[in-house]
Amino acid sequence: MTDQYPRITVVTPSYNQAGFLEQTIISVLSQGYPNLEYIIIDGGSSDHSVEIIKKYEDRLFYWISEPDKGLYDGIQKGFAVSTGEIMCWINSDDLHHRKSLKAVADLFSQFSDIRWVMGCNTFYDEEGKSFVPDPDRFYQRWSKWRMYDLDGQFIQQESVFWRRTLWNEAGAYIDSSLHLAGDADLWLRFFRHEQLYTTTLILAGFRIRRGQKSSDQFDEYMTELRMLIKRELVLSKGRAYLRYVRFVKFLARFIPIMKYRHMLLYKTMKITPKVAYHPKNGYFLDKKYKL
Repeated sequence: MTDQYPRITVVTPSYNQAGFLEQTIISVLSQGYPNLEYIIIDGGSSDHSVEIIKKYEDRLFYWISEPDKGLYDGIQKGFAVSTGEIMCWINSDDLHHRKSLKAVADLFSQFSDIRWVMGCNTFYDEEGKSFVPDPDRFYQRWSKWRMYDLDGQFIQQESVFWRRTLWNEAGAYIDSSLHLAGDADLWLRFFRHEQLYTTTLILAGFRIRRGQKSSDQFDEYMTELRMLIKRELVLSKGRAYLRYVRFVKFLARFIPIMKYRHMLLYKTMKITPKVAYHPKNGYFLDKKYKL
């Protein structure tokens, strides 16, 4: 039966998150995906995280608890022992939605040319209630030019899945020298090879809770992100086109009809169609605002 489904690697890095870890593990294992490769990398927790992991170790592909050099070092350890055709990571306080893995497998099977995808942005509160924020003008669609211009919210790491072929082309590593923006570094390296597609599917959510990153850490994240974007612009020789994007965005403000304003912005920023799903019609590319 497992041969009918692509192997999906899910890595969970964790450190002293016993209060949320079990919920994360259950959100992955309870899906019953038949070809799951679930890996947990614990950074040597001093709470009862290891006890929780041991409860599920017979259903894990691999786990370890030892000191590491931080979040991205732990993630890299997990991916280094992985073999899945499709890859992702979910932090130890975030959650997968029901049947997300099956949905991702179906999507990648349906669209062989798509190599990474982000689900509809969703969030959880500390008690586990889920919610969806209001969509922005681009309905959470992305392109590297949008990321280069720091336009919109962030690519939601929790709901991003990619093919191993793309991972290998991007160097097959998470940069553990970065303190906070290791995910952004990976996305920027992915963008060198492939467009990001987004989907109406609800795949995973970020938990908003007490004790999360302070404003000082957010500032550090943005400092790292700007440094990474500057690097990409130099490597891609994209500064001139980014200036053009900003010029078109300025002009678009004066287009009175929203539809045409958005069409122009989509084309200029090279934003991909959205992968939509409906039970009657299956998967299809929503090309709204395409010129």
